[in-house]
Amino acid sequence: MRIRDWDSNLKVRLFGEALMNITFWMFFPFLTIYFADEFGKSLAGLLLILSQVLSVFANLIGGYCADRYGRKRMMVLSAFGQGICFILFGLADSPWLQSPWIGFLCFSFVGFFGSIYWPASQAMVADVVDEKNRSSVFAVFYTSINIAVVIGPLLGAIFYVNHRFELLLIAGIVCVGLAAVLQKWTRETAPTYEHKESTTTKWYSFVGNQLRDYKVIIKDRTFLLFITAGILAAQTFMQLDLLIPVYTKEVVHNQSLLAIGNWSLTVGGEQAFGFILAENGLLVALLTVSITKWVNGFKERKVFIASSMLYAIAIILFGQTEWIWGLIFAMAIFTVAELLVAGLQQSFISKIAPEHMRGQYFAAASLRYTIGRTIAPISIPLTVWIGYEWTFFTIAVLAIGSAVIYWIMFSRLDHKQQPLTDAKDSA
Repeated sequence: MRIRDWDSNLKVRLFGEALMNITFWMFFPFLTIYFADEFGKSLAGLLLILSQVLSVFANLIGGYCADRYGRKRMMVLSAFGQGICFILFGLADSPWLQSPWIGFLCFSFVGFFGSIYWPASQAMVADVVDEKNRSSVFAVFYTSINIAVVIGPLLGAIFYVNHRFELLLIAGIVCVGLAAVLQKWTRETAPTYEHKESTTTKWYSFVGNQLRDYKVIIKDRTFLLFITAGILAAQTFMQLDLLIPVYTKEVVHNQSLLAIGNWSLTVGGEQAFGFILAENGLLVALLTVSITKWVNGFKERKVFIASSMLYAIAIILFGQTEWIWGLIFAMAIFTVAELLVAGLQQSFISKIAPEHMRGQYFAAASLRYTIGRTIAPISIPLTVWIGYEWTFFTIAVLAIGSAVIYWIMFSRLDHKQQPLTDAKDSA
């Protein structure tokens, strides 16, 4: 489906969100460094955990609000809320005021509003695109995000250190501008909400119902193993925005990235992180489709286990080198680990889920990220307690643990399917 054939809502969103994402990624990867410097690594890690808990809560109510109050309304509210929080964050780190606590509060609410925006934006795509074309539309938005991950950190590596206040203000203005554009040039796409239970049903009852739906992971042991392995693997790839930026800032000091004759491109810690993050985004944007097609020729067991093992190797390499090109090599392995399962995870969930319970399975599968994202910031104070080398090693062990659990999961799945195969053969 070509972009020119898209619904006008999606065209407006694609270009508006692309600008917002580029601006966002100009400074977001460096905020862990900022909070670690301001609060110390131990307190910063605990605060980031609390921030993620707030985002998890927003995820729970975001879908409900999008269905009840409308996609457009929630997206406009979320974009405007993010914009105001960014502006306040900028003012809290300005020539007139220095308050990291206000900055952290604003950062937390940026995550809160972003978590509300996401389900509404995904639902709007489903509202206006027929089923056969949805995957291609989602792929374009996914590619747009990864292009932003390439461009944003490169620009941030140049401007963030000396112009953080200006970047935060620009991000705020862009978000408020996106809210205005969405309000003026998009239409509501949500089906008419039935108010039959509006007098007796409260918003928090939806949260309770969704939490009760997660009991499916206890009944299906194979799915429980999948969730557990995913949470352990998440402790590795979620360090891209947590441990890795703090580490590169502290260990990379004015190294030469490129040298041509008398000219040399020298990078420090924050600039080095910007480059390796841009590398990750570029590789994801270029290789996702090709690697997904390639791994389809292998058994799923091998692919999932290989991904976890490559994560372990990459994270150990990160902890063993301070050389910028060593970090670039480690990031290449890290990204391959990410891409191996990028296209397989959703199809695997569809395969093991009973047809009448697929919605619940997909909802429960998101626990891999919500729980993983909540636990992952503990790596920051862990570096204070046991040091960088042991912290990276501990995370690598968790990745290896996820590989072991995947092996157990597929062995269990093969054992369950074997009687069915034997029955067919005997018939």
